[in-house]
Amino acid sequence: MSLPVLQSTVTFGGFSFDPLVWSEPLMWLVLAAFLGSAVLHQFETEWARRVAVTGWGLFAAFWLVLTPHFVLTQKSAIEGVGGLAAVPLSLYAGYLLWNGRDSLFVLTRAVGLMGIVYVPFITIDPLRQWLVEVVTDQTAFLLSLVGVDPLVVDGLTHDGIRIATKQYPYESTFWFDHEEGPITYNILLACTGMGSISIFAGGILAVSAPWRRKLRTLAMAVSVIYVLNLFRNVFIAISFGQQRMQWFEGVVMSLFGLSDPRMVSYYVADRILAQTGSVVVLVGITWLLVRELPEITILVEDLLFLVTGTEYDLQSAFDIDGDGTEAAATPSDD
Repeated sequence: MSLPVLQSTVTFGGFSFDPLVWSEPLMWLVLAAFLGSAVLHQFETEWARRVAVTGWGLFAAFWLVLTPHFVLTQKSAIEGVGGLAAVPLSLYAGYLLWNGRDSLFVLTRAVGLMGIVYVPFITIDPLRQWLVEVVTDQTAFLLSLVGVDPLVVDGLTHDGIRIATKQYPYESTFWFDHEEGPITYNILLACTGMGSISIFAGGILAVSAPWRRKLRTLAMAVSVIYVLNLFRNVFIAISFGQQRMQWFEGVVMSLFGLSDPRMVSYYVADRILAQTGSVVVLVGITWLLVRELPEITILVEDLLFLVTGTEYDLQSAFDIDGDGTEAAATPSDD
């Protein structure tokens, strides 16, 4: 078994394990099951159903294994709750698909395509390095526009000081001098927006719609997410590097189990404000995509049903006719 992109050993109740080591083989099995189901669905629905249901069971195991990483290592309430909720939701999706909710074949295909977009960036080091360093350079440029000019360094150490939490010697670290010692902010793959981009790319590519409109919608989604993510990086870099969010230090340190009070600004800026804002932004982008690509409502309706147990008719809500096009659309829109 190869080493994961990041090593993150979790110790709880005297038991230690690395969630990312266990999640890696599960990731490949899930991807194989979902993509295999998509291929089989073209020829044999019932076999495709069996493979897809197996994939959803493996997907539940994948999120179950990762949840301790989100909660104990990342100390992210939003990611932790999301990962934990994904376990029963994945099992429920498999149950519904097994019992004949065939619209979930589209969601199954979408998750497989998300993996095709995202997995190369976590498995191909030159590709990951290129993306991380491009985002670092663009974040540095935006910081310079607002008068903030931290040193950008590569390597795992600088001036003989080990850069905390850094796993790869990319030129991806913002170095802020501080009277109590340097503050470093690392741009990771998670800071590139590729995770969100892959989610929307998978959904857009999975639905049945004219390719011209799908590609136009994909270009819009990627552009919006990428640009907003750069501003997110700038916000966190300034807030953390200049210690601008030392709010409720005692409460935040206790809540996240911090030992260095200077980390308060990072956790307030990233784990609380930026991640909460990201959820709001993703909902807004979804609304825009539904207007541009109405066919994607099949995914949104199934996701809403999984979460609420209630059927929603978004086609009527967005004035979309039965074949997945807006009532006011003309052939030239495609």
